[in-house]
Amino acid sequence: MKLTEQIIVIALCAVATMLPRFLPFLVFSGKKPTPEYITYLGKALPAASFAMLIVYTLRNTDFSGGSYGLAEALAIIITCALYFWKRQMLLPIAGGTIAYMLLVQLVF
Repeated sequence: MKLTEQIIVIALCAVATMLPRFLPFLVFSGKKPTPEYITYLGKALPAASFAMLIVYTLRNTDFSGGSYGLAEALAIIITCALYFWKRQMLLPIAGGTIAYMLLVQLVF
């Protein structure tokens, strides 16, 4: 790839990454109130994506053999405890992932 092509690709990636972040601020200015369905989505989507992560994590878990899904169950309990402790999303996701990897690699 030539230097010009590389610059174009990097610029397009930067625009594709930043546009979804800035678009809501451009569409929903502070002059008019935010529509109710957008406010609802802002409240419902974090929990929905958290639930989707749990379903995705448990999709191939074998509850009938081996450790019977104990590593997964413990990681979910740790994730929930971290969330209810701090009430934010980054710590439980990172903490639950780290706990699961440690449990799988070192314990089960």
